[in-house]
Amino acid sequence: MRILSLTLAGAMLFTPAAQADVEHARDLMEEGRFEEAMAEFLPAARSGNADAEEWIGIMYAMGLGVERDDVRAFDWYLRSAMKGHPGAQSGVGWYYEIGRGMPEPDLVRAYMWYVLSAIGGDPDAAISLEEVVKKMTREQIDQALVMVEDYRAWLYPFR
Repeated sequence: MRILSLTLAGAMLFTPAAQADVEHARDLMEEGRFEEAMAEFLPAARSGNADAEEWIGIMYAMGLGVERDDVRAFDWYLRSAMKGHPGAQSGVGWYYEIGRGMPEPDLVRAYMWYVLSAIGGDPDAAISLEEVVKKMTREQIDQALVMVEDYRAWLYPFR
């Protein structure tokens, strides 16, 4: 029991420090110091910090301090999205909608991720949904709604 208590205490102490590193990395980005920001984001992201994962996705998507790489950007967004990060969920939805970094667009998955992002509180998700639904059939929307329920119960069990 004592080991569990020490482990939980250590995890609680790590979280604010990791968040401080992410905030410092964001400050570095605002200053245009992208390579330094990436060096700060990576340890936090590798420890599972969803904010850091999303920021790395943004950096790869936009080529900020790294060579633009849509496949790597999508991968980092997806890691964050699967942890319930609404901004990253919108990012994943956008990649599916546009088909950037993948063989072709997938409107069903785009819709699904936009809905999950909206459930998570992303204020821009409604606009994205409004646009993607114009490109979809009723059958595609119905299929996406089934997938939303599968993911919603896992990502947002109390919403």
